[in-house]
Amino acid sequence: MAPISRPLRKLGFLTIGLFDGADPARGHESTLELIELGERLGFDSAWVRHRHLQYGISSPVAVLAAASQRTRRIELGTAVIPLGWENPLRLAEDLATVDLLSGGRLNPGVSVGPPMHYDRVKEALYPDTADAEDFGYGRVRRLLDFVRGERVTDFSGTEGFEVFSDRVQPHAPGLGGRLWYGGGSLRSARWAGEHGMNLLTSSVVKVEDEREGAPDFARIQLSHIRAFRERHPEGERARVSQGLVVIPTDSATPGQRARYEKYVAGRTSRTASPQGPARLLFAPDLLGTSEEIAERLHAHAAFREVDEVAFALPFTFGHDDYVQILTDIATRLGPALGRPAP
Repeated sequence: MAPISRPLRKLGFLTIGLFDGADPARGHESTLELIELGERLGFDSAWVRHRHLQYGISSPVAVLAAASQRTRRIELGTAVIPLGWENPLRLAEDLATVDLLSGGRLNPGVSVGPPMHYDRVKEALYPDTADAEDFGYGRVRRLLDFVRGERVTDFSGTEGFEVFSDRVQPHAPGLGGRLWYGGGSLRSARWAGEHGMNLLTSSVVKVEDEREGAPDFARIQLSHIRAFRERHPEGERARVSQGLVVIPTDSATPGQRARYEKYVAGRTSRTASPQGPARLLFAPDLLGTSEEIAERLHAHAAFREVDEVAFALPFTFGHDDYVQILTDIATRLGPALGRPAP
């Protein structure tokens, strides 16, 4: 019998916000409607993915600014903003502004590394500094400092009729404690813990040690969670959120079930072994009734050590599919995991 899981404290979901290039407004409206639905269903958090030069959300901070005015309670997060595309000072200003507009509900998640297809976009993104840009943890450190109120410049005071601050304005109290790092490696987990961030885990981990035989996703993710908490000032109380793909079928139509099964079957092969030069291992999508999914989660070594989730919605489904999945997660899967129904 598997050890008892931590009681589920926060139930969240994650959406990529896909849209049709011929009608992008409709796709963005669909995302906002799902966030509104999530609040009505009692979800604790809604998270949006980040996609550049694709047909997905390229400006999650702007989308969440809109969502902040259409909701009142649900927390709003990014999972994740790749900082290689961002200026940390300007991003700090945007994040603080939206956090204030939301009433302190913003949970920004970030990651580091070169932008995807960097050789093909660097001249457009950094025409004068492409080869000098640092895409390491220093970029996160700058964002943390700016959000937490560290000085940006040695100049402040009044100049004519204008008043200048030496720190990012507006300042959003508490936002510095709601910054998340999206990490899939042991090194990233340790770094996030050492710098007092929260940790976003997902359905992807990096295989770094294969001496113990076939890689086990849950075991690897568990090692990241424990390493993070060992380095974090708050220890076992440090926040970790898990973001596996779950597809409950309790209220799905036969047609929906068939499409869901086809979707999962097309992605299952990548879960058998590490993929690509980075040795990335993907978790299996969890498809079935809420009772079946809950049983598999309770047997998942990493899930047993988290009390927050941001279950990821599949990439390519339709709006009605997402409504069905979110409704089943809130009303059936959440209670099966120990969280009372709304």
